[in-house]
Amino acid sequence: MANYLEDDIKLKEYSSTLTELRKNGVDRISELKQEIAAAKRNKLLAADAREKIITEAQSGIAAAKKIAVQNRKAIASLQKEAVDRSNKLAKKYLADARDEEKKELARLHAEYDGNIAAIKAEFTAKRTAVSASYDGKSSRADAAAKNEELDIIQYELKSALFDAKSKYASDSDRVKSVKNQAYVNVVQKNRSLRNGTTRLSENLMLGWQNYLYQFKLSTFFLKNGLYIAILIFFVVCFIVAPVSGNGNLLTLPNIFTILEQASVRMFYALGVAGLILIAGTDLSVGRMVAMGAVITGLILHPGINIVTFFHLGPWDFTAIPTAGRIGMALGTSVILCVLFSCFAGVFTARLKIHPFISTLSTQLIIYGLLFFGTSGTPVGSIDADIKNMLGGRWELGYIGGDFITFPKLILPAIIAIFIAWFIWNKTTFGKNMYAVGGNSEAASVSGISVFRVTMGIFAMAGVFYGFGSFLEAFKANASAGTGQGYELDAIAACVVGGISFSGGIGKISGAVTGVIIFTGLTYCLTFLGIDTNLQFVFKGLILITAVALDSIKYLKRK
Repeated sequence: MANYLEDDIKLKEYSSTLTELRKNGVDRISELKQEIAAAKRNKLLAADAREKIITEAQSGIAAAKKIAVQNRKAIASLQKEAVDRSNKLAKKYLADARDEEKKELARLHAEYDGNIAAIKAEFTAKRTAVSASYDGKSSRADAAAKNEELDIIQYELKSALFDAKSKYASDSDRVKSVKNQAYVNVVQKNRSLRNGTTRLSENLMLGWQNYLYQFKLSTFFLKNGLYIAILIFFVVCFIVAPVSGNGNLLTLPNIFTILEQASVRMFYALGVAGLILIAGTDLSVGRMVAMGAVITGLILHPGINIVTFFHLGPWDFTAIPTAGRIGMALGTSVILCVLFSCFAGVFTARLKIHPFISTLSTQLIIYGLLFFGTSGTPVGSIDADIKNMLGGRWELGYIGGDFITFPKLILPAIIAIFIAWFIWNKTTFGKNMYAVGGNSEAASVSGISVFRVTMGIFAMAGVFYGFGSFLEAFKANASAGTGQGYELDAIAACVVGGISFSGGIGKISGAVTGVIIFTGLTYCLTFLGIDTNLQFVFKGLILITAVALDSIKYLKRK
């Protein structure tokens, strides 16, 4: 296929003229700036030598800028003409590439069909020959020998068919890559004519072509099939709700309610996500929630507490200033959650005990301590003013006939998401998390302390649990049974969000998406009046599907 962009004489003239016009101007400025940067980095240069190089380069830049200004209009005019001609040639070039791709793919497909037919005919003849060679022989030994030969032929047939299919796929990919390269050539040519400057339209075109080039329907459904099914479920709920007389589900108050319910649970998912990233889990989340919520309830309760803790008390913390009580409740929740989380982490990081066991042990310890310490009695509500200050809602007024209030709990959740995203993506610790999760032995060999990273992940999880459990107390009266089953919801949210149990794969955005999906699922089912017990069935089906898809992707990677 002819490349009109490279073969066109006029376009070559444009390129040559533009190169000459830029040579002593903009190109010279770039060269001299690089010289200055290199001189500043070179520690072997003496100070006076470095200063001389920089001074001369700066003088050269001043002269080059004058030339660049003189040539600016000529370059802009010539550049526009060149790009216009390039785009006209590109239409023919890309059209030829598409036509050639269609013809070549059709030829390959016909050739593949012919090969398949020939292979099947060949092996049918072989089977017939083997069967004929045993005509008249009816002993067990002959029957066994015949079946063995037929099995070998069947195996060879499958291998031949597989080889033919692989060759067809490889040849098809090669043909498609030629067309994709044509789009790359067009964009690169225009960029070179503009001296490296890109255009949004070209980037979008190239991105779309790369997507089409790499697109495979099976891979698409493997990655997105679960989300498509969930989206269909939500659409059905939106349609069914008004028809069944339950009202409009897709309203701003309902959306804010879903986000409010997801906000606190977001902390638990962000915490357990780090452990799943290193191929672990955390079964102590629910007990951590109960512990922090009980502590918060005791400290922020108005007046004398209605329960004792380990037969101590009851206490009255109202004499402490409000800010002090809030800080005390939050600090205590975070510290206790971090301590218990690190307790489990030590056994995992040092003794290589799987987090399933270490966190299960922590769960049982906290559970026993809480029930023994409080006798299972709820600690009562927290101070109404504090509850409204941190866990209430801002009144936004009437919008579309509905009185809208904005939940305050959404803000700390957004802050937590940003912090977690920053740690995962912008810090060395975050990169080490992925390295340890992907292959802890390789990470150790490369100089990463697996023990420190693992302990850091457990400590970070404890911080998130502490903040989440503190906010949990603003939702309901806390007791030793608060947070029952939250660990399963948090783990399920992370898995549905694409954080793989195989380790080293996942994003914070996935955990956030998973929490919103599960919270929205529960809210929709409740809104439609579906029995609570049946809701567990939906959650279970989604979870097992997510894990199954993750396992299939993991097997494909292997």
